[in-house]
Amino acid sequence: MAKVAPEGLITALDIGSSKVSAMIAQKGDGGELIVLGTGQRESRGVKRGYIADADATEAAVREAVEQAERIAGVNIQNVWVSFSAGGLVSDVASIEFELGGHRVEQSDIDALLHAGRESIDPAGRMVLHAQPALYTLDGLTGVKKPLGLHADRLGVHIHVVAADGSPVRNLGLCVANAHLEVKSIIAAPVATGMACLSDEERELGVALVELGAGITNVSLFAGGMLVGLTSIPFGAQDITDDIASAFGTSRAQAERMKCFYGSANASPRDNHDMIDVAPISAEDGQGDGTRITRAQLIAVIRQRLDHLIGEVQKALTELKFSGPVGRQVVLTGGGAELKGVADYAQQALGRSVRVGRPRGLTALPEAHSGPAFTTLAGLAFYAASDPVDLRSLSSKHQTVHRQKGFSVIRRLIAMARANY
Repeated sequence: MAKVAPEGLITALDIGSSKVSAMIAQKGDGGELIVLGTGQRESRGVKRGYIADADATEAAVREAVEQAERIAGVNIQNVWVSFSAGGLVSDVASIEFELGGHRVEQSDIDALLHAGRESIDPAGRMVLHAQPALYTLDGLTGVKKPLGLHADRLGVHIHVVAADGSPVRNLGLCVANAHLEVKSIIAAPVATGMACLSDEERELGVALVELGAGITNVSLFAGGMLVGLTSIPFGAQDITDDIASAFGTSRAQAERMKCFYGSANASPRDNHDMIDVAPISAEDGQGDGTRITRAQLIAVIRQRLDHLIGEVQKALTELKFSGPVGRQVVLTGGGAELKGVADYAQQALGRSVRVGRPRGLTALPEAHSGPAFTTLAGLAFYAASDPVDLRSLSSKHQTVHRQKGFSVIRRLIAMARANY
């Protein structure tokens, strides 16, 4: 019989276009995160990151969480949920106060953060994150702890992530209908970056490309924080659909072909390796299967990849991720499990590319250690870090404002992006 969850337990819930996954973790004595249980169900009610069938999503959420509960042997009440749909926007804002040379006191920091909170205007969107990233002292950036230091001017860079309100509310409603309390809804790129990027990568500058089933998020990290974000309405499921359409088979069979025989790179041998393809009618006991070469399968995969990586390149250009070739790109998400995709992307983008996987978790099952579960792991890390959020200084938690423009007391800055 499951027992009531002890204090300090963290439950992460990743609701994606292809799967709903849950993880129950707990902080160890040394501060490490120990995985107690995981669960996973097919996602049937989410398209391109948006809730399209509330009942189907609610059922998948309930079943995934119940599976994690059975393995962990506890009952949980609240969850940290990811949001990955399009419409996410990210900006960095700056605000500065005159101090007159005296030592920075806690009251100065509190006043600065309150002013920063009031300056946020998400242009009708719902604020998911409003976090003080780094402080400035007399123009010196990158100060983490200004308390007790002398300064003429004290400033702070505020990282703001917002999203369209209705899709976020629909996500929260599905979770609530599954009899779970939403602790917070986290933008997927923020969580994913915590799970697969090192502190040094986030500081020096790195692009994170999340190849999800229905959507690809491209985010840019620099100066230790997320400074740019854009979404592409294509993903790994589109490759599966292309295979199913090209060879007249079911999506389930096409997914299996992609996973077992698919690759992002071709070789001469692929012209000789044969693959059996079952037609859709085979499910009714009718129709004869066909045979194709592995080269034919890879050609279909490459056609979609060429388009997708081309869109990623456009997104990186728009985010001003230019300059030295050495700037790294990290691929993650379920699409990053395709064989050879990192080598393909490295050649196509002309940059160093690696695959990002969850790291730093104790007792993580092998089945949940791949790039498809990076966001899930990142949610647990985010919850454990207990980050400061300016919205907690106000009663307007995750409310929608109707003013126009991302106005701030000081103009929006491109501080971190200027490095590019």
